[in-house]
Amino acid sequence: MAADFLLLKRYPQSGYARVRHYGWHRPACTFGYSQKIDYVRSQLAGGETVELCRRPTGGGVVDHRNDWTYALVLPPGHDLFEAPAPRSYRAVHEIIATLLAAKGEPVELKESCEPSGEECAPGPGVCFKKPELFDVLRRDDGRKVAGAAQKRTKQGLLFQGSLARSAVSPGFDWVAFEQEWVLGLAQLLGAEPGTAPWPEFNEGEWESLTDQYASDEWNLAR
Repeated sequence: MAADFLLLKRYPQSGYARVRHYGWHRPACTFGYSQKIDYVRSQLAGGETVELCRRPTGGGVVDHRNDWTYALVLPPGHDLFEAPAPRSYRAVHEIIATLLAAKGEPVELKESCEPSGEECAPGPGVCFKKPELFDVLRRDDGRKVAGAAQKRTKQGLLFQGSLARSAVSPGFDWVAFEQEWVLGLAQLLGAEPGTAPWPEFNEGEWESLTDQYASDEWNLAR
């Protein structure tokens, strides 16, 4: 979470979008910036002990024990930075849905809320138990495949997302998906894909923010 936020602080200033995919060393769950810690704990009661970390973005509780996690940062002035949150959310998830469908996965975007068809009001619940507008769902059983949360500041837009590995077919080629995902994002953003080094942080900046995100003061603040 600290790394994602540092990318928001540093990389968008270069004028280029950045995306990274990463895994988890230990069983972990993240939860939205505004969520109450007592609620988060109540949703995990009785299960396996996991590390908890409050995200800088919103959204609900996300279980990272069997997911594909990514972060996307966009610079100020980009079309999706300027767009309303539902539009940027949909644009990124359309790429995911298109790629999954091309690989034979029966998925679709959640275009409306049932039964009225009105727009969904995002709620900070448990992310993969409560689909929101423009999430990626399976058509056959309604399971949520992909969800995300956003944070927009004057420095840029941070998009933190997750795909449930359990909601796609066994043997799914995640390596090929990542390569195609980067190409899809590049096309969406009108950019040339390529690799980039980590930004140069100020002395102690990485350690300080990592300590903050691991602290009770940050995670138990609400």
